[in-house]
Amino acid sequence: MIAKKKKLSRKEIKEDKLVTSFYKARGYLEENNRTLLIYAGVIIAVAAIVFFYINNKRQNNEAAALQLSRAITLYDSGSYLEAIEGRQGTNIMGLKKIVDEYGSTENGEIAKIYIANAYNFLGKYDEANNYYEDYSGDIDLYKATALGGQAGYQAYKKNYEGAADLYLKASRVSKDNALNSDFILKAGINYLQAGKHSEAKEMFETINKDYQTSAAFREVERYMAQVVE
Repeated sequence: MIAKKKKLSRKEIKEDKLVTSFYKARGYLEENNRTLLIYAGVIIAVAAIVFFYINNKRQNNEAAALQLSRAITLYDSGSYLEAIEGRQGTNIMGLKKIVDEYGSTENGEIAKIYIANAYNFLGKYDEANNYYEDYSGDIDLYKATALGGQAGYQAYKKNYEGAADLYLKASRVSKDNALNSDFILKAGINYLQAGKHSEAKEMFETINKDYQTSAAFREVERYMAQVVE
């Protein structure tokens, strides 16, 4: 007589599945142990590289901040060439070297704006524009300054419409920039010089409406008269 097959309980079925899964997992690990170790080593190596990169970038940014603060003392005193080149016999390396060595850091990016401004003050507009164009930092104030600097260069080259477009773009980087009214006024003036009277009028009307306490508001009336039909 054939014995009746015993029906397994839910608990026994569950335990049996767990045992089966365990042996399958152990078998997989034994078969793929070498591959898994390689993957683990790669992950650890990547993590180490990322940590080194972040730590190195932080240290470079701190070094750039120290050097930038020294160069700014010369810049603020009006010694623009020394601010750019550094002062011999001192620990001030100068803005040019800061950009060369730390240009990829946040403070290295800020140095690009200072060196561009310094070149502007020295009348070296081509050099200034190169640094304005090279700025790629994340700080809105410097983004707007870089665009404004490029706009001034285009106006110097008599590309008035291009200058106006850049001034307008600078004014839209951040609502909180105190220079926005000045950017908009300069955009209007350059549109006017480019013969774009409707665009110029729009800029001047924006100042009259939104910037009534600004210095630009006190100047805009004499330009508005040139676009009134």
